[in-house]
Amino acid sequence: MLLLGIDIGTSSVKVSVVDAESQKALASAQYPDTESPIISLQLGWAEQSPDMWWDQTQQALQLCHNSGAYNPQDIAAIGIAYQMHGLVLVDKNQEVLRNSIIWCDSRAVEYGDRAFAAIGEERSLSHLLNSPGNFTAAKLAWVKENEPKVYAQIDKIMLPGDFIGMKLTGEVTTSVSALSEGIFFDFKGNGLSEDVMNFFGFSEELIPTINPVFSAHGTLLPTVAEKLKLKAGIPVAYKAGDQPNNALSLNVLNPGEVAATAGTSGVIYGVSDQLAYDPQSRVNTFAHVNYTDEQKRLGILLCINGTGSLNRWTKSLFGTNISYAQMNEQAKQVPAGSNGLHVLPFGNGAERMLCNKLIGVHFHHIDLNMHTQSHIFRAVQEGIACAFRYGLDIMRSNGMNPTVIRAGKANLFLSDLFAETFVNVIGVPVELYKNYGSVGAALGAGIGAGIFSSPAEAFRGMEKVQVIEPAQTDFESVYQEWKVLLDKQLIAEQQIEEATN
Repeated sequence: MLLLGIDIGTSSVKVSVVDAESQKALASAQYPDTESPIISLQLGWAEQSPDMWWDQTQQALQLCHNSGAYNPQDIAAIGIAYQMHGLVLVDKNQEVLRNSIIWCDSRAVEYGDRAFAAIGEERSLSHLLNSPGNFTAAKLAWVKENEPKVYAQIDKIMLPGDFIGMKLTGEVTTSVSALSEGIFFDFKGNGLSEDVMNFFGFSEELIPTINPVFSAHGTLLPTVAEKLKLKAGIPVAYKAGDQPNNALSLNVLNPGEVAATAGTSGVIYGVSDQLAYDPQSRVNTFAHVNYTDEQKRLGILLCINGTGSLNRWTKSLFGTNISYAQMNEQAKQVPAGSNGLHVLPFGNGAERMLCNKLIGVHFHHIDLNMHTQSHIFRAVQEGIACAFRYGLDIMRSNGMNPTVIRAGKANLFLSDLFAETFVNVIGVPVELYKNYGSVGAALGAGIGAGIFSSPAEAFRGMEKVQVIEPAQTDFESVYQEWKVLLDKQLIAEQQIEEATN
């Protein structure tokens, strides 16, 4: 029996077909093999076309089929992972009304701030576990105020994965986990947040049917099945945001367990059984994939908007002839600390861990007689690792103290230099696994369809490929120098903001 996992990423769509018996991927593919475009009409804006995601899903699945490694008719269930916090709007005919306002778009910060003040900070944090901030509800409020003709046509709002589920099944569903990531869910009231809905003036009719994460979210339409060469009627049995799904793919489901990713964005994601929150909403709390009324499982999420995206941007500066592997080899020739060159890696939208500040990327202490592109390559990876440490220290101040972190051997963690720098800067061992998002989504589908009796059964074949222990102590001084520069930059940004208001 086979399972299909679809991962709707910012840079591409990835799919995997997994054998349920062995939990191994028989074939995987992604489309495109270059970076998907992000539409940025104004500073801080970021949009993508939902129809582009659907086209990429079909293209990636065809590439996977072309491997000849399996019979597509043997696929029994579909799971979907997706970039979090995006807003997709459709009308009564399930036609897209505008581009999706995606996760790293910063335009709605002031709308979330207004809601935070009006609802009350203490009530927002204790009920929503977050400030409304720049999340999906605030993005919808921006559309309501700035694009009233579009807003008037909305039949349903959804997240990116809900849209792909709709294209597959014709049904529009969501989950408590998805509603919580959009800041629509009241954890104390155990339902849709009346505070948020009333403040923004949203109708509950805009919200799709709410199903458990692991459940049937509809079955594959015959016309779609024929186009995709799949069997009609198989269920979409799992939908989750990319970071909860990444945690699932690493079997991070219980309190105290922690996962990390370093793709387009960088994330540390820990599981708690407490309705906890950061007073400044620098890290965020959402319902994890296995959250239930009886068994609270919360995901505590730290996000750095630009990690892999900064590495990709750096590569593009030096032309297409250099590979990531060559960048890493050059960076290894430079000592830790990059001879005093430091990078603040914050150029992909407002950073929640910096209280929604939009500060950009900064290179500090460039010496024109000393520093080369090799120094830049290393300083970028060190800056990203330092940003992870800064965020992890926020999580530690809120009671999340991991003794080990699990990560997939993918994206930036493919670089031995980055993985070792990450471990040495944060001071916590990292276990690397082969599992990645689309495989996790496939296994999630197996859980939701009842093919696996439990998550433990789904991940019994999980393979650890490497353990990296902290080894060097000189990274502490590198981090402290970096942090001083960040603190100075934040003070400067505050002064600029005050001078221009």
